Amino acid sequence: MIQVKEVKTKKQLSDFIKFPDILYYNNKYRVPQLHSYEKSILKPSNNPAFEFCEAKYWLAYDNDNIVGRIAGIINKKANEVWNEKIARFGWIDFVNNKNVSYALIKTVEDWGKLNGMTKIQGPMGFTDMDLEGMLVEGFEEVGTQAVIYNHPYYPDHLELNGYSKDADWVQFEIKVPDKVPDKVKRVSEIVQKKYNLRPLKAKKAKDLIPYAKKMFNTLNTSFKDLYGFVPLNEKQKDFYIKQYFSMVNPKFASFVLDKNDDVVGFGISFASLSEAMIKAKGKLFPTGFYHILKAMRKNDKVDMLLQGVKPEYKNKGVPAIFFSEMMQAYIDSGVKTAVSSHALENNQSAFLMFNDYESRQHLRRRSYAKQLDAK
Repeated sequence: MIQVKEVKTKKQLSDFIKFPDILYYNNKYRVPQLHSYEKSILKPSNNPAFEFCEAKYWLAYDNDNIVGRIAGIINKKANEVWNEKIARFGWIDFVNNKNVSYALIKTVEDWGKLNGMTKIQGPMGFTDMDLEGMLVEGFEEVGTQAVIYNHPYYPDHLELNGYSKDADWVQFEIKVPDKVPDKVKRVSEIVQKKYNLRPLKAKKAKDLIPYAKKMFNTLNTSFKDLYGFVPLNEKQKDFYIKQYFSMVNPKFASFVLDKNDDVVGFGISFASLSEAMIKAKGKLFPTGFYHILKAMRKNDKVDMLLQGVKPEYKNKGVPAIFFSEMMQAYIDSGVKTAVSSHALENNQSAFLMFNDYESRQHLRRRSYAKQLDAK
């Protein structure tokens, strides 16, 4: 008999975080998350999103064996912004057993109903900066550290439980050319001159820090109408700056500045940590730190994690500036492949720059939704 128990102890939280490592043991496509990072997101004392979110986590047991996990999240700010009563589910993993997936899903649905929610959607996290979307295409492709991997049977289980597509994100693999296309360079030069813009020339990661909050301000305005997005507050900006900016290679990040030194557009990419994270198996020690450092120093693959443009500069060619800068850095660093960030399939402007390069759409992830009956 399947039993679902709420996570209440440190040991249970540790088991919750580690369960996918068992479920995906020796899987060559899943990129594990660092356990320490997962803990920082899931603990209310660490994650500033808990100022406006509430969450519960559950583990499913078959006798004494853990066979699944799920998180339930209510983002009060998102519900206020979007004028909805939505519960989210995330961190969902389970063995290929319909009784297990049903028990987990019913548990989070019942919790949502008890809290007055009328709809549930996911997989989603506390914010857009967390992992989101269930893989529905690309099961034999290596993912990135910024996205979810799951077994092919997951979507079938969701659909059997009454869930349907709410939104899709897609990703592209881009072949880095021998040189930046002349068209891209020309557009970049024209846009810079026409709107009095310039790319920030940062030599060290610390050179980016004074512009980091400005970048997040631009992210807030450029993402505000996208699916489920909620603007980051000051504490969240500080949290993500601390988490990520010490790792940014300034060569692979480009901030476009106006005459007032404000960030009107940006692109941030990292040397791919996929292979390193697979070798690290979620742990920095004893060898994980070595694999990650090695990947950051020398790599022929990059992950393009974030891009954004201020609404007033939309459709004015600003992405040509930061794409041109980053692509030249890739070429100079011997990078052969770039993987795009996941973008909503209906956000066509996010894909326009890929038309100038050899690319293929290789991954698709889905947010599922279901209406909840009143309890």
